[in-house]
Amino acid sequence: MKKMQDYEFWFITGSQFLYGPETLKHVEEDAKEIVEKLNESGNLPYPVKFKLVATTAENITKVMKEVNYNDKVAGVITWMHTFSPAKNWIRGTKLLQKPLLHLATQKLNYIPYDTIDFDYMNLNQSAHGDREYAFINARLRMNNKIISGYWGDEDIQKQIAKWMDVAVGYNESFGIKVVSFAGKMRNVAVTDGDKIEAQIKFGWTVDYWSIGELADEVDAVSESDIDAKYAELQKEYDFVPGDNGDEKFEHNTKYQIREYFGIKKFMDDRGYTAFTTNFEDLRGLEQLPGLAVQLLMAEGYGFAGEGDWKTAALDRLIKIIAHNKQTGFMEDYTLDLRKGHEAILGSHMLEVDPSIASDKPRVEVHPLDIGGKDDPARLVFTGSTGDAVDVTIADYGDEFKMMSYDVTGNKPEKETPFLPVAKQLWTPKQGWKKGAEGWLTLGGGHHTVLSFAVDSEQLTDLSKMFGLTYVDIQ
Repeated sequence: MKKMQDYEFWFITGSQFLYGPETLKHVEEDAKEIVEKLNESGNLPYPVKFKLVATTAENITKVMKEVNYNDKVAGVITWMHTFSPAKNWIRGTKLLQKPLLHLATQKLNYIPYDTIDFDYMNLNQSAHGDREYAFINARLRMNNKIISGYWGDEDIQKQIAKWMDVAVGYNESFGIKVVSFAGKMRNVAVTDGDKIEAQIKFGWTVDYWSIGELADEVDAVSESDIDAKYAELQKEYDFVPGDNGDEKFEHNTKYQIREYFGIKKFMDDRGYTAFTTNFEDLRGLEQLPGLAVQLLMAEGYGFAGEGDWKTAALDRLIKIIAHNKQTGFMEDYTLDLRKGHEAILGSHMLEVDPSIASDKPRVEVHPLDIGGKDDPARLVFTGSTGDAVDVTIADYGDEFKMMSYDVTGNKPEKETPFLPVAKQLWTPKQGWKKGAEGWLTLGGGHHTVLSFAVDSEQLTDLSKMFGLTYVDIQ
């Protein structure tokens, strides 16, 4: 996965001075123990750091300011161990610019009936402390995440972990830079959008660069680098020359490797983390990038075809949340409408992400009847089975809207000897007809991000962080 910032989350415990110093000492000890055991659980993808017992408006405001200006901090987890008067939280919470998780829990997961007394009650007031704190967040329209349950339970820890991944994605979103080589495919509507508004809302920077600038980088790649990568890929994938002569197969595959290095250097030198290509403008290139794109997606770069910068940025964002596991650019291609077999066959001309492969990908070279260039090498494989989510984002002029539905991933029922591309079959969980009509009614596009590693709960959390309209098609 393309390297990111090393993140951590700050743990802030709510209390007040009325209980006295001895109680506050216990509050801090309990909070530190919870943080320590959360970190030791092995269920969290990022470390948690105890920060303070928050007792005044002043120390709450101060720590929230520190959160905002510390790039290492991806978000805040709060726990109301005792009753924390919520007016103290107003200023600091209003200033907070990073994701907030209210963990509604308590130190013990049971009521100690035999020993419970007023000292215990003073110390363990999460039951109504949570409600005071939750009210002020609701009043402030914070759209924060609330997870309620015992902190030591594995299912609660895994729910925290999923939120952490989304919070890191939110932070990383403001560093996503998309390079659009040659611009958008002409006359297509759904792939267009307001780049300035996208930068304001999501932090995405989208820049056009001439395909000629890329061609210069591609031409400059060294033969030794190409030969070394070719040998590396021979160990990782099956090479299938097919009807091609050995010389043609090797040349066309090595040209894709040349494009891989050229695109990668172009992006890395300029800080880009996602990109688009366009088969309508390939001047200076021998082939439409295929294998080149797939190798870059495997490393965590975002991508979408035909100049679709929104989906390229979304692909990068979802890959971050998914730790680049089983997530990639997808396109609705053709349908199976037979009763009992209803499904969507997803693919693309060349650029399907190998992270969703269920078998060992094959490097093959075949003609491409679009773009007017040489036969491109590509990875051919079968997609995965299991629960997944298919998500897209569109610009409606007055707002961006994200939509998704839960799907069941399947493998194609038969081989496709005359369609030598990677393929993924899926069916909306609510049924193809209901899912398709819901998608079409909303105006959802044909370019999507398919992920077996992210779910609709995380997409809901993500949309809340951005203040984005999100429709989970049911």
